[in-house]
This record gives sequence, C-alpha cells and structure tokens, in this order.
Amino acid sequence: MAQPDFETLRIAAEGPLGRLTLDRPEKLNALSQTTLEELAQAARWFDSRPEVRVVIVAGAGRAFSAGFDLNFFRGADSLAIGHEEADLGRVMAEQLTNMRALTIAAVQGRCVGGGVVIAAACDLRIAADDAVFSIPEIDLGIPLAWGGIPRLVREIGPAMTRELVLDCREFSAAEAQALRFVNRIVPADKLADEALAWAGRLARKAGHLLTVTKRQVNAATEMLLSTAGAFGDADQLLTALGEPECREMSRNYLATLRRR
Repeated sequence: MAQPDFETLRIAAEGPLGRLTLDRPEKLNALSQTTLEELAQAARWFDSRPEVRVVIVAGAGRAFSAGFDLNFFRGADSLAIGHEEADLGRVMAEQLTNMRALTIAAVQGRCVGGGVVIAAACDLRIAADDAVFSIPEIDLGIPLAWGGIPRLVREIGPAMTRELVLDCREFSAAEAQALRFVNRIVPADKLADEALAWAGRLARKAGHLLTVTKRQVNAATEMLLSTAGAFGDADQLLTALGEPECREMSRNYLATLRRR
C-alpha cells in the first residue's frame, strides 16, 4: 500500500517505529471531517506495514488537538450532515484502537473533546506536565460521541466519566494521571524525547508478543464494556444538532468563545 499524501496529517515509518502527527497547528489541530477520514486511512496504512511495531500519535505545534473543528457548528452544514458523516469519528476511533501496532499518544497543550477520544483510543498515553484536558461537548449542545463514553468508563470509571463529561471542566495532566487516564507525565520540553525513548524500548520487544498482548487487553476491555453500541452515537449526535435547546446551547457556547 503506497504512502498516502494527506492534507491534515503527517505519517512516517522507520523500521519498527511509526509516527502519526496531526498537522493543523494554526488551528490547534482541530478535527475536521477530512482529518477524521485521514486518521482512519493512516491506521490502515500502518496495518499494511507489518514491520511497524509502535506508532507515536502526536499533534504539531502547541496543542495535541482542540477537538472537533468548531467552524462546522458555525455554518449551515451542521444541519445537513448525514449519518455516514456523523459516524466518521467512531470509525476513526475504532481504526486506531484496532491497529496491529501499539499506539502511544503524546499529549501536549490542549487536548479537547475529540482529542480526548483519540488519546483514549491509543494503547498508552504520555503527557507533558502542562497538558490540559477538557470535554466540552455538553456545553456545545452535543453528546460526547465517537464511542467516547465507553472508552472513558473503561479507563477512569463511571463516576468520573459522568463528572468530566457533564461538568465540562478542565483537568490537568496530574489529575489525568491520578485518574489513570495518563500513564506518565514528563516535562513539556522532554515530551518528544521521552515518547520516542518509550516507543523504542517497546519496539525492541518481540513483535508477536506486543500484538498478542494488545489484542488480549482489547478483548478484555470489550468484555468489560463494549464499544459496539457506539454505532448509535451518530443518531444521538444528529438528534442533538436538530434539537432547539441544544442548538441554543451551541450558539451561546460559540458566542462565549468569540468574546474571549
């Protein structure tokens, strides 16, 4: 499979190590429909390269990802979206989760909404000490979709999932680690080096055992709480986009952002 030429991502593979970088730094790596499609395609590309054992998932610039591109909500297109488009985020997250290679999310700066889902879809997470997480979907007038709820419940439990999703508050890298969402915290200026060193140590292990262990863990988490029902997230998203109270919340949230 030839290496794709992406508009919003950069991908690379060198021996057993791969890199997948969100590359819209001027937009804080906001997730457009194109980005979601390209992430799924990138996951399939890495699966076509059996020599790649570990892939570092990162964001270019000063943020991991600002979440779903809010320009979508400012236009009329949000009301014309179809089920297939609404389901792109779930498909993307499933592709990342099911990649044969191990994935390490290296999180710096803002990690918002859909960015949190991307991090949750990765196998391991390392964060800069200045990383800030938030899940503002409820304030934006939409549900957390893309299989985000079951993924968070599996990682941090139902009580904290309810709090963080419903309250929409920011939480620090230290809190994310205390909740066991983040495996490691490192100084911001050491993030890239530490992620690469960790990936290198893992990549030196037997590839068969890395894959088997990943599949075993994924199978166990699916038994605990499956993401199969996340196919319905698209319907819930479409309902919210057309619901008057949710639309009003969206307008108020966007107006608040403009005043900042």
